Amino acid sequence: MTSKNSSKDKAVGVVGMGSFGTAIANILSEKSKVIAFVRRAEVMDEINQNHTVDGVSINPEIIATQDPEMIAGACNTIFFMVPSTAFQEVIRQFSPFLYPYHLLIHGTKGLCLNLPTGKTLSDTGKISRENILTMSEVIMKETVVVRIGCLAGPNLAKELYQGQPAATVVASKYNEVILEGQRLLRTDKFQVYGNSDIVGVELSGVLKNIIAIAAGALAGLGLGENAKGLLISRGMVEMIYLGNALGGSLKSFIGLAGIGDLVTTCNSTLSRNYTVGYRLAKGETLDNIMNTMEEVAEGVNTVKLMKTFVEGKGTRAPITENLYKVLFEDLKIEEALQYLMKYPFSVDVDFL
Repeated sequence: MTSKNSSKDKAVGVVGMGSFGTAIANILSEKSKVIAFVRRAEVMDEINQNHTVDGVSINPEIIATQDPEMIAGACNTIFFMVPSTAFQEVIRQFSPFLYPYHLLIHGTKGLCLNLPTGKTLSDTGKISRENILTMSEVIMKETVVVRIGCLAGPNLAKELYQGQPAATVVASKYNEVILEGQRLLRTDKFQVYGNSDIVGVELSGVLKNIIAIAAGALAGLGLGENAKGLLISRGMVEMIYLGNALGGSLKSFIGLAGIGDLVTTCNSTLSRNYTVGYRLAKGETLDNIMNTMEEVAEGVNTVKLMKTFVEGKGTRAPITENLYKVLFEDLKIEEALQYLMKYPFSVDVDFL
């Protein structure tokens, strides 16, 4: 007899069919029946009738629904692939139908602000670690689910969709989650590693977006590879300091989800965050860029949160702080770069 919490013969859920969610759904569909949750009826109809998402073909075995109760009932393992701005709302929508036997793995590279009801970031001058939630912490706060994982790494959605070789990390405190993620996702062209430091892996995916925006700005200015090498190396140091302050460990930042993802997104025009920086350097306003992008660039919100966080901690994060001024205070990118070139780093690596 098959027990209720056995996931071997159950469908797998994917919540959110943006570019990354669609790519992951396609990979999952190689081994499992996939049920996708979407918020818009027209997307559901497109998936079920045309087997496409925004005109892009997907596995015809993938079916879509707008019913969270249906997907929670049919799937023991669910991958949440929605932007951080909508993550808490969607989790709350699913919460009444989730149970301790569910296994949730998210792929969202963003943070959620945790403030008293009615308060916003502009209402407070400082925030501490307790005011910042990773997506796994949102799941723990809003649901009874215990077995939670995170998916992170150099995973550009277009390349995953095309079946190009890639790898990712499934991070969780629970080895069962890592093994299940590997079982479901691993293919001949998609390697899946495990990591027990879920917070560190989440923060790696979040913080590298800041550096990716800066890398795009360097490219937009037409600066060379030496400047990019400087930015990536100093950005890695800044990520580690911020990550440690937020509770992540060094090993996650120097792994695939850290430096692997950092190098990829700082060198690819497929990266949304890189694109934001590039377009800023070409003279576009942030409002225009954000209003014309099809999907969320998580790094913009991360810059805002981290700038407020470091001010509360009394520490320095020069790339983040100067990028904040570029994004929100009209500092010219050239001036920010000059400041960073003059910043008095006296030691190359001081965290080992």
